[in-house]
Amino acid sequence: MIGLQILERKRQISPSLVEGFRSVPVANISDCMWRMSAGGAGLRPYHDGTALAGPAFTVKVRPGDNLMIHKALHLAKPGDVIVVDGGGELSNALIGELMVTTAIKRGIAGFVINGAIRDVDAIKAGRFPVYAAGVTHRGPYKDGPGEINVPISLNGMVVNPGDLILGDADGLLSIPVEAAEEILEAARKKSALEKVTFKEIDDGTFDITWIDAALARLGYKG
Repeated sequence: MIGLQILERKRQISPSLVEGFRSVPVANISDCMWRMSAGGAGLRPYHDGTALAGPAFTVKVRPGDNLMIHKALHLAKPGDVIVVDGGGELSNALIGELMVTTAIKRGIAGFVINGAIRDVDAIKAGRFPVYAAGVTHRGPYKDGPGEINVPISLNGMVVNPGDLILGDADGLLSIPVEAAEEILEAARKKSALEKVTFKEIDDGTFDITWIDAALARLGYKG
């Protein structure tokens, strides 16, 4: 039934691709996706900055209610990222220290909460990745309904169950399973080119003629 269902994940990103993406900055990957996908500037890390990578275990909840997140905690597999569409509502926290502790015990890779969290001091002191849209001390309801392993959207970024979720200090990105190999190859090439650019900046050979060329194209005559 739409609005109250728990589905099985049909496919997911391979462990080898998860590992392959770990060393690539999210910003570089985003550039290789034409800067068209992002979880939104409001979804920020509340932990110590440890990078996040893993297959999405998606949850859609009624704003302010975390019943299905509790269920997801005991269905998700080690290495999964629990990604919650809470509608961006910040009136009630959807997770806190107790649920983070449970997630760590179960080997979950991290939380992404498009909603609020609480117990932020404890979360900030740890390495367990938690991204959220905001903070409030007000606790959640546990009445449902909700859905597990359905497509969700975080501020316009579509996340399908099993897609690769990546996060670092710059924010979050979802990569479709079917595009992951191509994007990883492109992102590695971009990272290699950046190393060359850094060297050119350091030794004073970086080509900046493109700046004046761009201005001329716009009609600047200075």
